[in-house]
Order: sequence, then C-alpha cells, then structure tokens
Amino acid sequence: MEDYFLLKMVHILSAVIVTGTGAGIAFFMFMASRSSNIAALAVTTRHVVLADWLFTAPAVVVQFVSGVLLMDRLGYSFSSTWFHFVITLFLFIGVCWIPVVAIQYKLKALADASLDSGELNPGFTKWMRYWTGLGILAFGAILTIFWLMVFKPFPVI
Repeated sequence: MEDYFLLKMVHILSAVIVTGTGAGIAFFMFMASRSSNIAALAVTTRHVVLADWLFTAPAVVVQFVSGVLLMDRLGYSFSSTWFHFVITLFLFIGVCWIPVVAIQYKLKALADASLDSGELNPGFTKWMRYWTGLGILAFGAILTIFWLMVFKPFPVI
C-alpha cells in the first residue's frame, strides 16, 4: 500500500509541475511581451524554452506513466468513459504543446534578431498571439483533467 501512496504522490507532484511551470511560463512571457523590452524578451524566451525542456517535458512523461500505473493498481478500465475523456484531453494538450514549443523557438529567434536591429520584429506579436491561444486551450484542458481526476463524473470501470 505504501508504494501506491508514493506513486500517487509522484503523480500529483508531476501534475503540479506541469501546471505550475505552464502558468509561470505564460505569466513571464506575457509580461515580457507587454513590456516591449527587447532584451527582456530575448532572455525570457530563452528561459521559457529551457523551462519547457527541463520541467514540462519530463513531468508530462511522469504524468502518463504514473497515471497508467495508478489505473492498473486501482483496477480502472482503459475502456471506460472516464479514461476516454482523460486520454483525449491529454492528447489534445500534446497537440497544442508541440506547436507551442516550435513557436517558442520562433519567438526566441525573433527576439534575438530584434536585439541586433534594435526594433521588435513585427512577426513577434503575431506568433505571440498563436502561442497564447494554444496555451489557453491547453491550460483549459489541464484544468478539465484536474476536475475529472477529483470528481470522477464518469464510470472508471
């Protein structure tokens, strides 16, 4: 039983890391983009790319693995309505996150190039809008998964 609680703790902590890193990245990117300070944008985009690889990506893998192990341990069905909702949202988040990572690299390149020219590349604002839109969709899906985890409104067996 102790390994169940350890597994559950790991699952919860990885959810906190995904959600917290996502919210933190979004806040700092949003604030830097509103400042129009090119140096701040260059530093922030560099750190956002790094944070996604150091924190978000590993936490997503841990989320998936620990979730599957918890379902197995608890006897939840992989064909249940609840699981179908959860895995669909999980995959939807991934479909949003993959282009977000590519956009982050684009934003980083635009910010770095803007440092040289001294003026913010107009494309930065356009790509920032895409990044924000995808982030809002993914974050909404994350919150929905939290709701599904806590309330289990559909059968799990």
